[in-house]
Amino acid sequence: GLCMGVTGSRRLSMAAHAHLGDESIMAKKAHGTCERAVQNNLRWQCSVETADRICCFNRHHAEHSGYWRSTGFLKEESGASGEITFYDSVYGYPLFVAPKGRTFEQFVKESDAHGWPSFRDQEVVWDNVRVLKDGETVSVGGTHLGHNLPDSNGNR
Repeated sequence: GLCMGVTGSRRLSMAAHAHLGDESIMAKKAHGTCERAVQNNLRWQCSVETADRICCFNRHHAEHSGYWRSTGFLKEESGASGEITFYDSVYGYPLFVAPKGRTFEQFVKESDAHGWPSFRDQEVVWDNVRVLKDGETVSVGGTHLGHNLPDSNGNR
């Protein structure tokens, strides 16, 4: 998995609102907010050090804008990839499946405009993702994923 940002506002859609998480998800654990460090074999040549810092020892920040373009993602994925599953970099369970309801090119264009991979409600695996009251988006295991920053098209 890549420490992918979700992109706080309190204007949550019904889907996100129904999956509000409790602050206790992010309580201190053995490795920051996670039980252990991120996996050593991250997809798309993502930096393990960066992912660990952002996902397990951070509540408010992200990797630099555009970081995702410096990974192997765009070299390895394309419209021909179909729906791509993005996994939790610590626990390995699916967090997002994208693109859904849009093309790969639309997903990339929106992610470029935002600066981080941008996922919509229909692309979230809600069994494994929660949005906290302040918009922080996290995995059910305590991995920081980013913040919900809605635009005119909804949550992202």
